[in-house]
Amino acid sequence: MAEVWKYSYRNIWRVAFPILISLVVEHLIGLTDTAFLGRVGEVELGASAIAVIYYMVIFMLGFGFSIGSQIIIGRRNGEGNYKQTGYVFWQGIYFLLGLAVVMILLSEAVTPWLMSKMVSSPSVYRSALDYVTWRQPGMLFAYCTTMFRAFYVGTTNTKTLTFNAVVMALSNMIFNYILIFGKLGLPALGIKGAAIGSSLAELVSLIFFVIYMLRTTDLKKYGLNVLPRFEWKSLKEILGVSIWTMIQSFISISTWLIFFLYIERLGERSLAISNIVRSVSGILWMIVQAFSSTTNTLVSNMIGEGKQEFVFPLLKRISKFTAYLIVPLLVLFVIFPQVVIGIYTDIPDLIVATIPAMIVMISSYIFTVPAQIFFSALSGTGNTRKAFYLEMIALAFYVLYCTVVVGWLKSDVALCWTAEHVYSIFVVVLSFAYMRSGKWKNKKI
Repeated sequence: MAEVWKYSYRNIWRVAFPILISLVVEHLIGLTDTAFLGRVGEVELGASAIAVIYYMVIFMLGFGFSIGSQIIIGRRNGEGNYKQTGYVFWQGIYFLLGLAVVMILLSEAVTPWLMSKMVSSPSVYRSALDYVTWRQPGMLFAYCTTMFRAFYVGTTNTKTLTFNAVVMALSNMIFNYILIFGKLGLPALGIKGAAIGSSLAELVSLIFFVIYMLRTTDLKKYGLNVLPRFEWKSLKEILGVSIWTMIQSFISISTWLIFFLYIERLGERSLAISNIVRSVSGILWMIVQAFSSTTNTLVSNMIGEGKQEFVFPLLKRISKFTAYLIVPLLVLFVIFPQVVIGIYTDIPDLIVATIPAMIVMISSYIFTVPAQIFFSALSGTGNTRKAFYLEMIALAFYVLYCTVVVGWLKSDVALCWTAEHVYSIFVVVLSFAYMRSGKWKNKKI
């Protein structure tokens, strides 16, 4: 079959592997922050959970725009319209630079008031505010970096993500170690140091992408050698796809923030447990996310080539491939939970208390894997509005469940984590039903 390479395991892996490695290395950033702060204290460990997710809510606006741009870049790449991929890249950079400035100023103005309303513990509030305050400047670099990622994933040139992630992770480890614990004659800044270190790592990441693009990418082929004018008409066309992924990403992470705010009201210990569980989940999530990104870009490229009939076989293969990697890890985590949790904290009773919640979280991946693969396929078709509507249904039930089980009943923290099951079940059912319907085949972008 002439097009078999498009969904062979070898070529799925060719695209997914660099993304996976980049996510593995990027996960080391979160692991480093959690592991370092877990040795500073439980308050800092718990506060970092809320602060990081709060920052991510803002960051996801830019990231959502880049996902929409990635879909368009993938479609143009599949069509062979390579110069348009660079044009979309530059228009995205212009927009994200402006958006970053607006969001930094807005966050600086409203975060102290908003954080005081969200967090009940004074010590957690102070630590979380310190983190967000010093993390905000890095948003300028992070937003731009998302467009570089969108370009390379959209054109299936993903190997650069590996190199970038290694550079970023090493930078983050060095900066955080020096600033959190006060090395090389500098004062120990604790959670402030974690925020400053991460912002500096974002800057290093951006510098790397710029140098890499200038030295290795065919600038003329992709239309990157010409700096176009900012065009509102072109931006509106990109936003036609991206606006839904922006809103969707923003609301999705916001609901997770709601979950952690409910958890915070259960106590500092419950918050610390949930932060560790979130970090452990990140190990599994990066595998799922790597194949989700692969799904998104391959589906978009396939449709650009007019090969819609190969999409469903592709999804089946990617789902199986992801399961082959995830299941052995799930088994290992269940057999050796204390070893895994011990990476993030050295407090014995906290390790023991975290095990039940971690086991519950692990079981949710039975539904999370197919949910993310089929949802990414739905987005990859370009019908981002439909994807937005379907996820809003799933998130509505997720928030309702969190409100009752966590906020109202104040259940044990392990039971609270069953909210992940509720969300993933709704996503997989709705996304699979839409992809099976075939209504996406004639979508134009």
